[in-house]
Amino acid sequence: MRPEGGAGVLARPITAVPQDWRAGLIRLAAVWLGLIALFWPDWRAMAHQWWDSSTYNHILMVPAILGWLVAQRLADLLRVRVQVWAPGLALMAGAVLLWALGALASFAQITQAGAVAMLMASVPLLLGPRVATALAFPLLYMVFLVPFGDDVIPLLQTITAKLTVVLVRLSAIRAQIDGVFINTPAGLFEVAEACSGVKFLVAMVAFGALAANVCFIDWRRRVAFMALCVVVPVLANGVRAWGTVYVAQFYGREVAGGVDHIIYGWIFFALVIAAIIGVGWRFFDRPAGQPMIDVAAMDAAPWLHRIAGRSIAPAKALGGVAAMVLAAQGWAMAADRLVAPMPERIDLPQVAGWQRKPYTPRQWWEPRAGGADHRLLGRYADGDGHVVDVFYALYAAQGPGKKAGGFGEGALRPDTGWAWQASGPVVPDAKSDRLLAGGPTERLTQTSYRTGDLVTGSNLALKLANIEDRVVLRRRPTMMLILSTEGGSTPAAQSIAAFRTSIGPIGSWMDRIAKLD
Repeated sequence: MRPEGGAGVLARPITAVPQDWRAGLIRLAAVWLGLIALFWPDWRAMAHQWWDSSTYNHILMVPAILGWLVAQRLADLLRVRVQVWAPGLALMAGAVLLWALGALASFAQITQAGAVAMLMASVPLLLGPRVATALAFPLLYMVFLVPFGDDVIPLLQTITAKLTVVLVRLSAIRAQIDGVFINTPAGLFEVAEACSGVKFLVAMVAFGALAANVCFIDWRRRVAFMALCVVVPVLANGVRAWGTVYVAQFYGREVAGGVDHIIYGWIFFALVIAAIIGVGWRFFDRPAGQPMIDVAAMDAAPWLHRIAGRSIAPAKALGGVAAMVLAAQGWAMAADRLVAPMPERIDLPQVAGWQRKPYTPRQWWEPRAGGADHRLLGRYADGDGHVVDVFYALYAAQGPGKKAGGFGEGALRPDTGWAWQASGPVVPDAKSDRLLAGGPTERLTQTSYRTGDLVTGSNLALKLANIEDRVVLRRRPTMMLILSTEGGSTPAAQSIAAFRTSIGPIGSWMDRIAKLD
């Protein structure tokens, strides 16, 4: 690495920067400012998560890291020829399309990825493929500006719970595990979302990628170090959770919670990071002072010469970017205006062999369906003792604030006392979950979505179907059906299965409620 060279370049007057670089940087800065302004809602949402969510506080350091990475390359970078590169328009089109698909699906993480990808794509477009190659790692590292990781929380909860119960039993403490709940003599412990370790894992992945590039040259060592940065935090989180449960057996849950906060926040994972660096240190193979880019090798690369031969006038490039961005935003605005016709009133229908009963759960449970045009919640019972609760929501459109499969929507409503326990028995066309509330009260839920001819329990499949409708500007309603019942998983599953048999094809039954049949 050559920090001295980078510092020297930064200290030069602007006139010492080559003319082609000055023009290219002015164009790049103008395009970046314009893209950030046009897609400000996405950048504002990301910044909100960086600042307010402890899971993503580490991203506040990423812009500074990006600046440092560029500075390490700057002395050699200014020797690279700048050009406005025609194929860069294809990269920009891909980034704009990614944003458009996210907007059409009302999927914030995809629109945010698209907003970042547009900044990335503008570099090869406005500075050329040689500069983009020299800045390959800093450009790829911009991916860490996008908050991601929430999707793996249930998996991390399950892994942490299983590791914890193994360690607790090895400590000669009686323990039973049920999903993400661990029952011990000191009480019932939940591996909640905040205990999943996701915040440390995503930060370690970002750190690992940086260290792998800066400290290693051999790709096998880079892969091994990245694997270490993924596996060790997961195992360490299991040890941390075990420590909390272990301390609670002797000093009580309140003391254990305080110890966990101090150790987890200030000591334990600092030691884990130090251990990972210590293990990797002896294998660092990048010589001190070695340039981060090899300009001579780039100049001699035949493939780079081949792809760099297609330049375009700057005005055409800027006009192409403007046209694509405006088309995507216009497309999304047109899709946001799509509203399917709605009935004035809907009701839960009669089901042969079942009677409607007052909804009187032992522990109040009511799913969330923000933005739905109609909602129904009722209870059915048959002569064999089966009781099933039915929640139904009907949407005229899917968009911001009205997403059937959005975060916090559906069976597990945040801040209601209910917690996710484990996945339930597999059933066709539904997502099965076991929930637990204080008491304790168990509830099995099976969530199905319906739009057009699709019936699915997959949130992803629903989003893809919604994207298809919005791409072709087709108006179709979206439905959410949650069948649930209180009690253990086996009898609860039998009750829901009996109800599904009685109502027939679930898609047709959902259409019947929406008065589409």
